[in-house]
Amino acid sequence: MSTKIAYLNDQAFEFAGHETILRFSQRCQIAIPTLCDDPRLEASGSCRICTVDVALQPDGPRKTMASCHTPVAAGMSIYTHSDRVQKLRKNIIELVLTDHPLDCLTCEANGNCQLQDVAAEVGIRQIRYAAGENHLGLPKDQSHPYMRADLSKCINCYRCVRACDEIQGEFVLDVKKRGFDSRIIMGQDQNFDESLCVSCGACAQTCPTAAISDVFQSKSIEADHKVRTVCSYCGVGCNLEVAVKNDKILSIRAPLDAEVNAGHTCLKGRYAWRFYNHPDRLSTPLIKKNNQFEPVSWEEAYQYITEKLKKIQSDFGADAIAGISSSRCTNEENYLMQKMLRVAIGTNNIDCCARVCHSPTAFGMQQSFGTGAATNSIADLKLTQCILVIGANPTSAHPVTGAKIKQQAMKGVPLIVIDPVKTELARYATWHIQLKPGSNLAVLNLMAYYLVEADLVDKNFIDTRCEAFEGYKTSILSLDLDIQEQACGVDRELIKQAALAYGRATHAMSFHGLGVTEHSQGSKTVMSIANLAMLTGNIGRAGVGVNPLRGQNNVQGAADMGCQPHQGAGYLPIHIQQNQDYYAQKYGREMPINAGLKIPEMFDAAKSGQLKALWIMGEDVVQTDPHHQHVVESLANLDFLVVQEIFMSETAKMADVILPGTSFLEKSGTFTNGERRVQKVNAAVCPHSGCKTDGQIMVDMLNYLGCEQTGYDAATTLAEIASVVPFFEGITWEGLGTQGLQWPVGKDGESTRILHQESFKRGLGKFYFFDYLESNEITQNQQQYPFILTTSRDLVHYNAGTMTRRTHNEKIMSEDVLLINPKDAQAKNIQHKDKVRLFSKRGEVQLHAYLSEKVNPGILFTTFHFPEFMVNNVTSDEQDSETLCPEYKVVSVDFEAV
Repeated sequence: MSTKIAYLNDQAFEFAGHETILRFSQRCQIAIPTLCDDPRLEASGSCRICTVDVALQPDGPRKTMASCHTPVAAGMSIYTHSDRVQKLRKNIIELVLTDHPLDCLTCEANGNCQLQDVAAEVGIRQIRYAAGENHLGLPKDQSHPYMRADLSKCINCYRCVRACDEIQGEFVLDVKKRGFDSRIIMGQDQNFDESLCVSCGACAQTCPTAAISDVFQSKSIEADHKVRTVCSYCGVGCNLEVAVKNDKILSIRAPLDAEVNAGHTCLKGRYAWRFYNHPDRLSTPLIKKNNQFEPVSWEEAYQYITEKLKKIQSDFGADAIAGISSSRCTNEENYLMQKMLRVAIGTNNIDCCARVCHSPTAFGMQQSFGTGAATNSIADLKLTQCILVIGANPTSAHPVTGAKIKQQAMKGVPLIVIDPVKTELARYATWHIQLKPGSNLAVLNLMAYYLVEADLVDKNFIDTRCEAFEGYKTSILSLDLDIQEQACGVDRELIKQAALAYGRATHAMSFHGLGVTEHSQGSKTVMSIANLAMLTGNIGRAGVGVNPLRGQNNVQGAADMGCQPHQGAGYLPIHIQQNQDYYAQKYGREMPINAGLKIPEMFDAAKSGQLKALWIMGEDVVQTDPHHQHVVESLANLDFLVVQEIFMSETAKMADVILPGTSFLEKSGTFTNGERRVQKVNAAVCPHSGCKTDGQIMVDMLNYLGCEQTGYDAATTLAEIASVVPFFEGITWEGLGTQGLQWPVGKDGESTRILHQESFKRGLGKFYFFDYLESNEITQNQQQYPFILTTSRDLVHYNAGTMTRRTHNEKIMSEDVLLINPKDAQAKNIQHKDKVRLFSKRGEVQLHAYLSEKVNPGILFTTFHFPEFMVNNVTSDEQDSETLCPEYKVVSVDFEAV
């Protein structure tokens, strides 16, 4: 693109393409004051403070123009601070201040207020106009658990309204009336708490004054320093800026320069952090003696654990010991835990919560592509022409990514949603395929059929980049369409329309979640999604790809680090001799060769007496794993259970030893988000009194078990990881910077934003055909339990809720409820908010009924955040056929009024 010349204050600068005067000036480091500008939002031009003098030609006549939405042009002469412009700005600020309280010294935003800054810059010393009557005296809104509004300080810049619309996409804020009578309203002129606000805080972060803020007064400059770190709530990997004073956290905001989230977060990342110093925190090691926990020193706990593990190892062998690592912990901590199990103890019995969420993704994508991770970056959403979301509710589970998908849909990008629940995104979908739970494969096979039938396949891509297509094509074309349609319960014409839209788009991007993987055919469904991408050539380019929405913050990283029983760090299969030799050379010890136990197998082995000891780091399996009673009975049958936790979780209550770990706010290391981005986690505060970082606990135990380690240091451990994990080769602590790097990272330290650009990791991409099979859970139980329950998590809470329940989030959502279609409720004479008994052949729970058309007749939905309800009493132990991932999404149940 050719460059052109324009002039700023008679100095020549180059520009290329479309650029506003404001952005041009900022790039050239010449500041123009503004009040309504936020670089993330469309230009508004409402404040006029950014007005500049412009001559379209040198020495030509000058006009005043708003720089925020005036494009710069070749030969243009721009004067940013002429006398006329400064006089205009001063006049505008005086008018604003007539209707603004002059309580700067006691205002939360004192020293961090753009109005204050601009008033000082233009030289306000007096206000010549009479006081206004619009905003002054408006009452403060303190109704919400987090959000605060003092609209007497509103300057009508409308940034809050635009942020709610253009970033979060909720449309909660609006402007009522016009002119001097205009004011911001929430919802239908309600207070914050009554409105549909989702507490993302985008309005508070963008507000240039303190008109909208939060309960933590996050605009305050009281903090003595700020720490940049990464959120631990989901796989998006949002960057956070933590304000700290005297080793205490004051507030959290989001850095505007973050590539992942650009100043945006959900309510969990921004506001649900008070758990870090909650009175319920564990603060000392505990050993259970006479069925009671007793505080002990770290040395006593370590010695006790060492003696127990060595005795079990001596009496029953290393494979009588197992470990479950944590996706909430850093890469370094997960790496050290698998090292402890494999190197110090001598077993491959190590797994992580990827087993119960995205193990089918890793397996399926490895079979199809050779690599089990997202092919593209979330930023590619801006380049795609069609979005397929299957089995995922990202506006709740991955809110920042969900908001980005919603924004693209609102801008006209075709959106296909395949989900049994009418999710938030389904409201914006061009096609919502509301299938029967468990029938993903039938829908995907129908989509493939229509793509092949319409010849919407990329023949060149298939011929040069793929294998096994002809057999796949034959199987697809031989499908009985009536059977597939009946299986999924959706008009196949709707599926055809969606398929053709996906096939006709030159750039189509798919996202999938646990609604794909947590099924008996989960791995097969992932491979079928890969089939669609290969059929249409939507791999290896920007704006396309297969992109799993990883559930927890570091579930990708935990698997990368080798926390799985069949692959070591870096996904090298442990049964291959070459890999055995590689690990032996790296660790200086022979490695165990037999594949270890997966989490469900660990429970079975514990119940049968084969497994004697289990170490669980940061996972509450008693609450979150399916078939609750089976899990409890299995853990109870262990000889020895160690739990590393920050709270007394349901699992911790069953432990023989509890070791108090730390939250992400108290540790340093790295997390890997769902787009393979490895990012720095920086400790904001010191570990809670009496606690140790989980990495330090692992290092200590490695030393106690005879595997000598130096003291724990995140950068040093990362260097060891980079020497072992091939795709981390070029990653260093310093090289990660503030934005992180997307693996694979070679010696040159360069990120890889897009995978499989020239070839697949396995060589050729492989097509697999699988026919739909109804889950055993339904075929064996539907006569007695005719309804299908499907589960998921809510925006407000995080899985087991051990962290979010110790924040104000509890005030927003305080129970799991059961969504029932009104027709089903009427048939059983159940009213809205009645208490109902939900039961399966495994157990029962009591929940309040919420009548909703979000679910079809015959389908029920609930969440699993609250241990007092223990929804996993009813879930099944059906599993994905390849990975043993539990089938949370299809549960045969019935219900009745209590």
